[in-house]
Amino acid sequence: MSDANRFGAERVNKIYREGMLEETTQDIPVSFEDLREEAHDAMSEEGRAYVHGGAGSEETFERNKDFSEWRIVPRMLRGVEERDLSVDFLGQTHSYPLMLTPLGVQSLLHDEAELGTAAGAADLDVPLTLSSLSSRTMEDVSEALGDTPKLFQFYWSSNQAIAKSFLDRAERAGYDAIVVTVDAPILGWRERLIERGYYPFLEGEGVANYFSDPEFRSQLDDPPEDDPEVAVEHFLDIFGDSSLTWEDLQFVHDNTDLPVVIKGVLDPRDARLAIQHGADAIGVSTHGGRQVDGSITAFEALPAVAEEVDGEVPITFDSGVRRASDAYKALALGADSVLLGRPYAYGLAVDGANGVRTVLKNFIAEFDLTMGLAGNRNVEDIGRDSVTHETELYETGR
Repeated sequence: MSDANRFGAERVNKIYREGMLEETTQDIPVSFEDLREEAHDAMSEEGRAYVHGGAGSEETFERNKDFSEWRIVPRMLRGVEERDLSVDFLGQTHSYPLMLTPLGVQSLLHDEAELGTAAGAADLDVPLTLSSLSSRTMEDVSEALGDTPKLFQFYWSSNQAIAKSFLDRAERAGYDAIVVTVDAPILGWRERLIERGYYPFLEGEGVANYFSDPEFRSQLDDPPEDDPEVAVEHFLDIFGDSSLTWEDLQFVHDNTDLPVVIKGVLDPRDARLAIQHGADAIGVSTHGGRQVDGSITAFEALPAVAEEVDGEVPITFDSGVRRASDAYKALALGADSVLLGRPYAYGLAVDGANGVRTVLKNFIAEFDLTMGLAGNRNVEDIGRDSVTHETELYETGR
């Protein structure tokens, strides 16, 4: 049996051998809580505020993490020695039902920033979705990823020429899809940042794609490196467009040949509209709980969205995923791939590319073991009958 078919067992056995025979302990904390604590110690106060918090009272941010109403139903004696974690997504085969969600301004976490994340992801062949608001350019990150699948998250500029330039650059740089984030036409009320009066873009953080963009630069009297303050003000002027409607998605289709993922959907009616307007995939997400305080969580929204989509296009899921059991439950309720966010961000903060790599190794290992122990040989075997809601337990008397 190849190591690829027993990722979890190989990972656990390696850790045990190192601990017992070599008397070494893990450099990167295994549990999410310990990882977060170490990451917070390594980050600046501003970095913690930017990554950790959610909108308003953080009600949605906190509820996002609760997957407990749905329970995994393990099946026994199903011949799970050979396990296949691969999935098909938008014409590509991904090694795992896992991608990295877009996270901006990664220079706040570690000096390696997105290049560290790209290196860690490439080592495990985990697809990365790069934020428009990255600290390194989309071209440099694409090069660091090599052949690893890559998606570009598109924040729609109010300046059409700059928006078109971003789409052109992403396609030329080798990205495999455009992820249009629709849940942030304006920024949410993020108290941790507001209390500090801190907005990283005012310091020129997270704007590498803008400052390097030929169209953006052509609209300045002086290049950003000569007059960064004016460049930042121009960025603030053209970032985002709250006037957009579903009909405007035609602009994206007209300006790229890449598949288009609509990310930020929580209502099945919006899922239907996205499909009607050409979406190649739907992303169920609350933006990590950073936009609408008190909203429905992504996990609460997933079943209804999946029922509406009914397999017409793939569904990605993010927001609140901390452990492999969360991912398993999301796949059971209709997701085709799960996007990991804060865990890899904290891995980056602790130890750069090595931190990302270690977090991904542990997450994939845990998922592999969970899938096998639940009685599944393939990801496609994980379906609605793989989980039960707590109310169903009461009704059936299980």
